[in-house]
Amino acid sequence: MLCVTSTAFGPAELLHLLKARNSSARPSPITHIENLPARTGRTAPWPEWAAADLVSALTAHGIKSPWEHQAAAATMAHSGTHVVIATGTGSGKSLAYQLPALTRLLDDPRATALYLSPTKALAADQLRAVARLGLSGVRPATYDGDTSREEREWIRQHSRLILTNPDMVHHAMLPGHARWASFFRRLTYVVIDECHAYRGVFGSHVSHVIRRLRRTAARYGGTPTFVLASATSGDPADAAARLTGVPVTAVTEDASPRGAMTFALWEPPLQPAPVDDDFPVDEVELPQVRRSALRETADLLTDAVAAGTRTLAFIRSRRGAEVVATIARRQLDEAVPGLGDRVAAYRAGYLREDRRQIERALLSGELLALASTNALELGVDLVGLDAVLICGYPGTRASLWQQAGRAGRAGGEALAVLIARDDPLDTYLVHHPSALFGRPVEATVLDPTNPYVLGPQLCCAASEAPLTEPDLALFGGEPARAAVEGLTASGALRRRPSGWYWTHPGRPDVDLRGAGGAPVSVVEASTGRLLGTVDQGSSHMMLHTGAVYLHQGVSFVVDDLDLDDAIALVHQEEPDWSTHARDVTDVSVLGVRSRVDAGPVSLFLGEVEVTSQVVSYQRRRIGSGEVIDTKPLDLPVRDLRTVAVWFTITPDALAGAGVEPADFPGALHAAEHAAIGLLPLIATCDRWDIGGLSTANHADTEAPTVFVYDGHPGGAGFAERAYATATDWLSATREAIAACTCETGCPSCVQSPKCGNGNNPLHKTAAVQVLDAVLTALIGTAAPA
Repeated sequence: MLCVTSTAFGPAELLHLLKARNSSARPSPITHIENLPARTGRTAPWPEWAAADLVSALTAHGIKSPWEHQAAAATMAHSGTHVVIATGTGSGKSLAYQLPALTRLLDDPRATALYLSPTKALAADQLRAVARLGLSGVRPATYDGDTSREEREWIRQHSRLILTNPDMVHHAMLPGHARWASFFRRLTYVVIDECHAYRGVFGSHVSHVIRRLRRTAARYGGTPTFVLASATSGDPADAAARLTGVPVTAVTEDASPRGAMTFALWEPPLQPAPVDDDFPVDEVELPQVRRSALRETADLLTDAVAAGTRTLAFIRSRRGAEVVATIARRQLDEAVPGLGDRVAAYRAGYLREDRRQIERALLSGELLALASTNALELGVDLVGLDAVLICGYPGTRASLWQQAGRAGRAGGEALAVLIARDDPLDTYLVHHPSALFGRPVEATVLDPTNPYVLGPQLCCAASEAPLTEPDLALFGGEPARAAVEGLTASGALRRRPSGWYWTHPGRPDVDLRGAGGAPVSVVEASTGRLLGTVDQGSSHMMLHTGAVYLHQGVSFVVDDLDLDDAIALVHQEEPDWSTHARDVTDVSVLGVRSRVDAGPVSLFLGEVEVTSQVVSYQRRRIGSGEVIDTKPLDLPVRDLRTVAVWFTITPDALAGAGVEPADFPGALHAAEHAAIGLLPLIATCDRWDIGGLSTANHADTEAPTVFVYDGHPGGAGFAERAYATATDWLSATREAIAACTCETGCPSCVQSPKCGNGNNPLHKTAAVQVLDAVLTALIGTAAPA
């Protein structure tokens, strides 16, 4: 029975309460507890160059003096050094760029500054922070897709500190640079907040937006200093330099105080599998299945709210965030009517008004808990949170620590709980805590030379102003030259004595985030009400005809998906089933970049073409997961040219490892699933960034083959990372499968939530034998570790 308390529990008491909710007859769900000690802070005096009005305003808001890392980074930036500050969550990175930028704006009434963030919520939060200081003449303003036409005109003419995102710089500011000439001419600082978020294809695109920004500013006489803020990362100076194209100095020693944190790893318990009510249960031994991480998180969030603890639950998917919030609200209302109103969901795709209302309610205390996607992971100042629940490993250690760092009241104690999904990587991590704690976070992966990024970005630059020889060095040198020559040959650019010109009347249509076009609007058919949006890349899976779509706890069913007009019409309905789309995929090898020949085993890195199509969806009974039926879909085929890592193994080697020919497909399929699940352990990705295919005899390799490919045009750097660390990656994969206690394979080892074949066939034992044979051959030839 849910016990609602009248006094709030602290983090330590909450963990004890959560642990106690499990029956003493069952093993504890907590597999590890890491106690992170508190740390005292080290301050520095205010820099002599800091504007007196700014120092007075900061002091009046409780900042008596900066921390050492803040002062060090700010002084470097003030002297004109490009700098990245990479310290922990809650370490006050904002002050490191506010000090030099705002000082310059106060000292020079004509100067301007630009602030870039990856999310609208973070920019809005920074606007609140700067506006609170009440500095005369700065005129800060957010400039994003939610800004009205009238506001945009005022901002362009009057604002001296514009808070925006790379998308707006790309789509609005740079194409119309002549109208922004005064702003660019006086541009003194460019702040790039949460720069570790710019990874993969998105990061590669942003790196060229920054280069285009530098080029345009220089055209009007501006020479801005770059100040970047990042979560702790493997090599922040190198990543920041690749992002901006200029040498960057890193400040990494965190001098801020930190409250003690208790970090628990939590594995949901096993429970009997659901069966049909008419089946004679007492005549069979029920199989054990892992309890859903979503349901476990919803129950923990319910208990946290009942205990009066301010809590944020991070959920990996939009649908999952809605489900967790809905379950928690229902359970709380059953205990105390109205208590469920203190829980809400938060995710991308909400309208601006809805997002701002939720943010205000959380900051004011009206809301006690949120179930959020990673939309609230980055930087937003969520003062007063006690606990964070992380439903599933977020894909990188950098994201894990960002999310955990949201908890902690002004240096007070905090609780973070990682709830493992039934997934190979999550299962591996909760039983191998050394893979999380005491290890450096990953280096940010981005590749500005990706031809699928470089070519379109050069077209954008040429449409803004003719490309010249010096510009080619700015955009990467020889790769840029090769891309320009190819674009000229195709007719996209035309060579003239003064440079290369864009040949078309309109500007290039380039999507930074790789969403594949305009987002699909979700509209209630009966009222015409816009509920939200879904990116094109996800629309086939989430908004196909018949799909169940959740919005703030209310269920809708899709009546029609019109991809041409980018609209999905829905009606409100509360079905007792959920929907799960299924797709088919094929891979063709286009070229090989690198190869390791290990006798019967070969490891490859190269270009591939992936064709995929969503062909059907299942309806599954809510609660039991029983498949009701499978319905066909008629959606277009999608083509993707990308980079893959793959290995082949001869049939004789498989037979020698003890794998029967009839088991080849299941063995390779299981190894593929587990390899995809474990790749985020070594690369800055999650399993939704990558895909895979396995076959007992591939047409191009003429051998049993397992492919793992980047899910972005031109690649995102993940396959390269997998190839470079192949033995470590496949060794962890092998260990995760072998260590799982299931008999024939389960979601914790070889089953995949995104399998287009319904996880069939799979052969767990044979997968271990395959990987043993592959690793023996690769290690014997000193393959990449």
